[in-house]
Amino acid sequence: MAVVGLGYVGLPLAAAFSKAGHKVIGFDTSQQRIEELQSGIDATQELSTKALESLTGIDFTAKETSLQNADIYIITVQTPIDKDKKPDLAPLLTASKTVGRYLQKNNLVIYESTVYPGCTEEDCVPVLEKASGLQFNKDFYCGYSPERVNPGDKNRNVTNIRKVTSGSTPKIADEVDALYQSILSVPTHKASSIKIAEASKIIENTQRDLNISLINELALIFEKMNIDTLEVLEAAETKWNFLPFRPGLVGGHCIGVDPYYLTYKSEQLGYAPDVILSGRKVNDTMGTHIAQRIVALLEKNHQPIKQSRALVLGITFKENCPDIRNSRVIDVVKELQKEGVQVDVYDPQAQPGEVQKTFGISLIQSIQHTYEAIVLAVGHDEFKTLDISSIRNDSKSVIFDVKGFLPKQLVTDRL
Repeated sequence: MAVVGLGYVGLPLAAAFSKAGHKVIGFDTSQQRIEELQSGIDATQELSTKALESLTGIDFTAKETSLQNADIYIITVQTPIDKDKKPDLAPLLTASKTVGRYLQKNNLVIYESTVYPGCTEEDCVPVLEKASGLQFNKDFYCGYSPERVNPGDKNRNVTNIRKVTSGSTPKIADEVDALYQSILSVPTHKASSIKIAEASKIIENTQRDLNISLINELALIFEKMNIDTLEVLEAAETKWNFLPFRPGLVGGHCIGVDPYYLTYKSEQLGYAPDVILSGRKVNDTMGTHIAQRIVALLEKNHQPIKQSRALVLGITFKENCPDIRNSRVIDVVKELQKEGVQVDVYDPQAQPGEVQKTFGISLIQSIQHTYEAIVLAVGHDEFKTLDISSIRNDSKSVIFDVKGFLPKQLVTDRL
């Protein structure tokens, strides 16, 4: 089999199949990524050097012709959105075209990338047919099993997270299900169609996005009431069926992106998804709101904004993980800079080169100054032992806790 795309999803999946005894071609278009993996380095930190070196059943390669040796293809490339927040299927369709060039009779193509319902059969299959000259469900078949990887999570991994499976025919659905059962220690859930499986994944993240947007909106309301949101939530959570969500920045490769795939398809079909888009609007504005609150606090302390220096702690989209994809911390940084604040960003988990390439900012390698504003944006373990008092400029310095991570008595304000 071949796993196409060796990022946060593809690499652990390829490793799992290899450990289960499958011969795996690990294909990625990035030669740098392949060379790193071959030398025992995983920049995503999903696999250790020891774990990589133990994978004797994987052929890591950027050589496209290696794909001709596979009979099962699992496509795990990203599905981002464009500047207009519309689905960008280019990586998915490009991967489909690549696989299609080597597709042979009775081969199976399984997609794990998050998409809107219908995308596999309506968008990807025609590309496979055109590139291969083969006919769908006669000469080759498809499956869909949405990824459920949680970057940085060392407890939940690809082998112990329950997988949804599906296939383009009942027989293929059984084959796809059996294939994933070979690597899992938990049961699978076999959906009745590819569309059902696609829809199940897209609503997982949409539901979470909406729940967080509600809490973010409550935080905006409670701010005007001078009520501490986290104290309100702690009180509400004493009821057995209250859902324990927290306010904050919503980014990453899933929650901040996937709802737009569903709303895009919905609008194509003539339905305006007001609730989903309203939640997205709230979450997409939180970074700007946080920065404006910090500026207001500086002004309250009679601190000249253009002479202020701010330290933002964390740039990744979540704690204890190097993943910066769609991190909304950058919204806080850019808005503070727009107001004239000099901003330093410190993140011991993020890769400086990736941050520079993606956001155009240089991470500081160590904290050398004191600051008028300190923003705890990401709850990395490294920040638990950081002596915040030693990097405050004075007692009037603003300490803003986005994550509710620090003791309340230590901070000026928090969401």
